[in-house]
Amino acid sequence: MLSLRDEFLGLQERLNGVEIKGLTGTFQFELEGEEEGLYYIIFENGNGKTGEGPIAAPNLTVTMSSKDFRAMLAGELNPMAAFTGGKLKIKGDMSLAMKLQSFL
Repeated sequence: MLSLRDEFLGLQERLNGVEIKGLTGTFQFELEGEEEGLYYIIFENGNGKTGEGPIAAPNLTVTMSSKDFRAMLAGELNPMAAFTGGKLKIKGDMSLAMKLQSFL
């Protein structure tokens, strides 16, 4: 099984060639628990780039457990259900938060 770090950075492949029209912004992911880490995705001109570490002044910060994030990536946890169930916390631009489901 891939580490969560490798899975997150592997999102780059999922984002390549996927045009996300009109999406510009920075997402910071603060993952807690067994596989804690700090990751980001930068969207610019419809393209996404993943990376590890803090990013200055993110438009949206997502905080959740690494276990729940892994479930979300696997399609076992809906981002909206995670949010309404208190498993996913958001700080920042809520309109960007609504787009999470389109690329995760």
